Amino acid sequence: MKVQGEATVSIAGTTQSATIGTPLYVGSVVKTGPAGSMGVTLKDNTVMSFGPNSELTLDEFLFDPAQDDLKLTAKITHGTLDYISGTIAKLKPEAVQINTPTGTIGVRGTHFLVKVD
Repeated sequence: MKVQGEATVSIAGTTQSATIGTPLYVGSVVKTGPAGSMGVTLKDNTVMSFGPNSELTLDEFLFDPAQDDLKLTAKITHGTLDYISGTIAKLKPEAVQINTPTGTIGVRGTHFLVKVD
């Protein structure tokens, strides 16, 4: 994880400043401030980088390849997200979705950038 400027992680109503190594859980909300940015690496090596004034909620994350339990669902409500697929998208691409206020991005093992105003 990389953090610059104002960035927070909230879970179950508790908010803390994001630092390198702050864990994310299902339900975590990641936010950056006006001059903040943050990079997150999930257990399957998915990399998500957030620019200023971004907010993303990690809705679902299952990573147990031996049991074929693979799923990643997240919702970005505003800001920017630079996304690089990890193992989940490579093994089971239909199991990854990034939701925006106006649509859903179905990830098929790729790298993309999304901006939500």
